[in-house]
Amino acid sequence: MPNIILLGPPGAGKGTQAKRLEDERGMVQLSTGDMLRAAKASGTEMGRKVAAVMDRGELVTDEIVIGLIEERLTGAAGGGFIFDGFPRTLAQADALEALMARVGQSLDAVIEMQVDDAALVARITGRYTCGDCGAVYHDVTRPTAVPGVCDVCGSHKMVRRADDNEDSLKTRLMEYYKKTSPLIGYYHAKGKLHGVDGLAEMDAVAAAIAKVLDKA
Repeated sequence: MPNIILLGPPGAGKGTQAKRLEDERGMVQLSTGDMLRAAKASGTEMGRKVAAVMDRGELVTDEIVIGLIEERLTGAAGGGFIFDGFPRTLAQADALEALMARVGQSLDAVIEMQVDDAALVARITGRYTCGDCGAVYHDVTRPTAVPGVCDVCGSHKMVRRADDNEDSLKTRLMEYYKKTSPLIGYYHAKGKLHGVDGLAEMDAVAAAIAKVLDKA
């Protein structure tokens, strides 16, 4: 039951690959955003702490996030855990390593979904979805058969995310690289970092990830 971290910039496809790993291998995705929202709604002691911090508009501390992760690690293990969105700093990486040791588990692989920035921007800025059924399209690689009409449900309601524009994406990419470049060096030094081509076809990316997991 390998435990892994998925690293990659916005739009690299981490969510898609995490969902495949859940479906195909029974792994459990630990998304910090999802955990915080669930904790806030849970009514537990930890949930009340989270709610109080979030209601004040403050950032949740590393200690609280580690506490939430610990609750999940000591619960249902499934086929291993996928860390998505954590760690983001070297301090968090150290705290996660200490936590894994404390609960008798290990971090087996860190998979970096590598992308070419210009290609990623082109992929994301061309993306749009059906506002009714959620089908995903792209101006170049997957346009609708009839312009403006959903192939699946026939809706004329096509939607683009407000932040799927070039300037916003470049800002998000810069922020990602500033935060994660130290982590890439950190995990490379530990011999746990593995790179896969995040812009390859989804099945090819999944196969590359599977190869890493099968060796972990």
